[in-house]
Parts: sequence; C-alpha cells; structure tokens
Amino acid sequence: MRNPGVLLLWTAVAALTLCCLPDGAAPAPEKHKNAYATMMYMGTPRDYEFYIGLRVLLRSLAHLKVDADLVVLASKDVPAKWVAAMQNEDGAKVVRVDNVKNPYVPEHSDYRFKHTLNKLYAWKLVEYERVVMLDTDNLFLHNTDELFQCGQFCAVFINPCIFHTGLFVLQPSEEVFNRMMQQLIDGRPNPDGADQGFLVGWFDDLLGRPMFNPPANGTRLDGYFRLPLGYQMDASYFYLKLRWNVPCGPNSVITFPSAPLFKPWYWWSWPVLPLGLAWHEQRRNLLGYADDVPYCAAHTAVFLLLLAALRLCLSRICNFRATDRTNATAATTSLYPTFMKCALLLLIVGSYSMPFYLIHRTVHPVVGWTLYLAGSSSLMLVVANAFSLPLLSALTPSLGIAGALFVMAYPAYHDGVVRALSIWAYSFVCAPFLWSSISRLLNQVEALVPNKNGELPLPQFMKVY
Repeated sequence: MRNPGVLLLWTAVAALTLCCLPDGAAPAPEKHKNAYATMMYMGTPRDYEFYIGLRVLLRSLAHLKVDADLVVLASKDVPAKWVAAMQNEDGAKVVRVDNVKNPYVPEHSDYRFKHTLNKLYAWKLVEYERVVMLDTDNLFLHNTDELFQCGQFCAVFINPCIFHTGLFVLQPSEEVFNRMMQQLIDGRPNPDGADQGFLVGWFDDLLGRPMFNPPANGTRLDGYFRLPLGYQMDASYFYLKLRWNVPCGPNSVITFPSAPLFKPWYWWSWPVLPLGLAWHEQRRNLLGYADDVPYCAAHTAVFLLLLAALRLCLSRICNFRATDRTNATAATTSLYPTFMKCALLLLIVGSYSMPFYLIHRTVHPVVGWTLYLAGSSSLMLVVANAFSLPLLSALTPSLGIAGALFVMAYPAYHDGVVRALSIWAYSFVCAPFLWSSISRLLNQVEALVPNKNGELPLPQFMKVY
C-alpha cells in the first residue's frame, strides 16, 4: 500500500502494541482495618472506559503503598473477566452487589446516574473501621491514609454550598445503610436523582462542621468534618494557573467533575485539557495499554475497509460521469453545481469527523491524535484524487489541527489565561487560511460542470495510492 497516511496509521498501531504493555500482576490483597472503595456497574455507553479508569485508580493507590484494602463494589452484571482482572492483577477485593433500585429515574432523564446509588453499599462494609469512598475519575498525587483519622462522615466542598461525593470518608454502619434504604422507599427528595443529591440531603448540616485536621498522634476523630479542598482539587483550578497552589490542606487528589466526554481517559483529553496526559502517564506506567490493542486493531481494519470502499465508489462515480455523455448532458441543469458542492462539502466534513469515531476512545493521546491525523489525511487524499482538488487546500484543515495541537501542548505558558489567549490568537490567524482553502475546494467544482456541448473534463488522478 503506497498511501503514506495509511502506513503512518499502521505504524502508530505497532507503537501502541510494543510500548504500552502492562506491568506484572499485583500480589494478593492483605487484610487491613480500613479501605479505599469504589464502584463498578454496567448499563452506560461508557462502561469500558470507566472500567479502565477504575483499574488505573486501583494501581495508583497500590503504587502509593496505602495501608488499606482496595474494595470494588461491583454489580452482578459486571463481566467475570473484568472481576478477575481487578482481583488477580490489581489486588482488589471485589464485593458483588445488586443494583440499588433508583426511585428517581422517572423524574430525571440522565440515565448515567441510574445506578450511582450503589455507592450507599459502602455503609455495609462493616468489617472496616473507616472507608474512603471514591469516584473512578480521581487522580491521586500523594498517599492520603490520614483520611482514616476522620470522623463518621467527611467530605469536600468544591462548591461553596454543596459538598462533592467524588471522595468522602465514612464509618460503615448497617443501621445507617438500612435507614438510607428506607428513605429511598419513602421517596426522600433528591434534586439530581443520584448519590450526590441524596447524600447532600442526608448530611445537610455538614457546611457548619469544623475543618478536618489530622491529629499528629494518629488518633481517630469522632463527628462530622469538612475536608480541605486539597483532597478534591477540581481540575479547572489547574487550568487557570497551570500549576497547583491550593492553600488549604495537602494537594493530594485531583478530580474531574466535568462533562462526560472530557474525562481524563479519553485520547482527545490532551492537549485540549493539560491534565489528560498526567492521567495517561499514570496508566502507561502502572497498567499499560494491552487491553486496548484488540479494539484498536479492529477499528483500524474497519477504517481501511472504509478507505478502500470510498476510493472505489468515488473513482467509479467520476469515471461514469466523465464517459456517459447522456448523464453529462443532463447535468447541465443549474442544480448540478450546487449538488456537487454539497457532496464535496459532506465528504470533507466526513473525512475529518469519521476517524474521530473510529479511534478507540482510551488509547494514549499521542497515539490517538496520530491515528486521527493519518486517517483524516488519507480520506482527504482519496477525495482530492476523485475531484482533482489541489492537495495543499485539501490538507489545510489537517495542518491547522496539527498546529492547534502544538499550540495547546506548548509547555512554557505562564498560566492558563496566556494559554487560552494563545489558542485564540492562533485560531484568529488560521481562520482566513481555512476559509480560503474551503472556498477554493468548492470553486473547483465549477470545473466539473459540463460545457455547452455537454462535455465533462476527465479527472486527472494523482498517483499516490
């Protein structure tokens, strides 16, 4: 195959296979008196992504040598293969649970939160003195075992009035769990239909509680406490300064409470969001990317089939158009140029959007963007050959995207404001070139309009296949 874009595509897949392999299996878990717990359930379009995020979270805690068990509250429909990996490779204790029936689902259209009330099972882990309950999208920078000195319930207010349930400390209690289940049956008000709204209503006086400060002698506190912001640093704080400088408490845990498509495990998370690479570096060092290789290979095969089918269809259409005088004469109508321009515009948009959907979501950002640029450029080469388009204009969007990635990834920005202004300035400078290239491509369609004799020019295919 002589298309350089496709060769680059295969090179990226080979690099993913060779350099992103996992470390060895984790040892069998040792029993502790405290636990870090998280949950895994099925039923969303992003189950696999959250599974990968959960495994990276488990590996990062083990890497920090936390003095606690790692517990996963897994619903009974989680695949046995995933459960075995978490137990045997990540050293976690997996507790199988039934999904808590969410009575708020009919009132709330966001089904992502349908099973988040499974988090309440943390109160049933009565074999532990304290449990730190975690969401999957936490990125740990330091050991946080001092949290086990906190009281019966402790959480962080990343919102001035509402605490965040991405990380909280609790004392397990069968009695509290049963009362919570009864409140669900009784229809306790819940503003968001998820664990956040339920727990905020349950611990409605937490805002007035004292700030947690771990005693130096290691004793455990009683009561409810607010946790310092450093235990749940919203990633948006980093994007403003491009560094961590949270004054209250240790800068220990980053959370990503953003839109679902901007979670850190997606390949497009970096350099769009600077912290995306930090999460992927943790994954590369602790877990690896071997699980993604089969998906990536399958998606690459689908793309190659799509590329071949597109080339075949466009070449046949163009040959038919150029040799059939009857069709050529019929094409002299005024609608023909408009139709061809619309078709070309759709092909251009498809060339730059289709690879985005074909690339496996959780590959490393460097691999993901390489595959995207190679794939979109390959599709545009096919379209350019079929319509006799100028190559530079056809590839201008790819060059613009590559330049934007460089501007976003540049490591020497003083702060996030300068970075945002630089991206805006780059967009302002590139916009005329992009508009000019698109206009030139659309104007090229005029050359495909039949002349007065109903004759169409024969496309001059560029031999790049």
